[in-house]
Amino acid sequence: MTKNFAHRGFSGKYPENTILAFKKAIEYGADGIELDVQLTKDGEIVIIHDETIDRTTNGKGLVSDYTYEELCEFDASFIYHGQMGFNKIPTLREYLEFVKDNNIITNIELKTGIFEYHGIEKKVWNLIQEYKVEKKVIISSFNHYSILRMKNIAPNLKYGLLSETWLINAGKYTHDLGIQCYHPVHYNLIPKVIDEIKKYGIEINTYTVNKESDIRYLIEKKVDIIIGNFPDLTGEIIKEYK
Repeated sequence: MTKNFAHRGFSGKYPENTILAFKKAIEYGADGIELDVQLTKDGEIVIIHDETIDRTTNGKGLVSDYTYEELCEFDASFIYHGQMGFNKIPTLREYLEFVKDNNIITNIELKTGIFEYHGIEKKVWNLIQEYKVEKKVIISSFNHYSILRMKNIAPNLKYGLLSETWLINAGKYTHDLGIQCYHPVHYNLIPKVIDEIKKYGIEINTYTVNKESDIRYLIEKKVDIIIGNFPDLTGEIIKEYK
């Protein structure tokens, strides 16, 4: 049955990529959580989507221009005007400490599409081993070179190739690279594309799915994972099909 993954946590109602959003995703029954990782100036792995802190915090500038201690001064929920309290940018370590004892699956997106953050793959792998979550993670990225670098370091993890293009023969491409999953933007998943990907036995994990009609279409097409901002809505619809 299709799985329900919370995009940046329960980001439809709570500040994205915060521990609060991750807690709420679990409370509302998500099967998994998708999150984004980048490196600070002092090499800490932090969870944030944009390369800058401008959109999601009350600060300005590049993530990579701050130490982690400096980033902790900014509120990652400031757009909620105090309604959510103060929520800092979390580290991947804090997140793994939070989820290590439950069965949640985590899709860790390496945000290496603009800045490669040299060495981030090894740092992420070290934490995965430390918290013994090797069987509870999917590693994805729009930078497919980054995926292959990490696969070389940790060949037994599950990997996904992110894409927002109309890639021809996506299933063959993913299969030929030895990757298990393809992570396309959902509106690219016309029947012809789905059939080609499934022909190669590739898992389809699609984003960012927030409309009921799209959720129903993707469940009926038997995609593997729906990644959306509203895990409560996705969860309720999936229950109907069980």
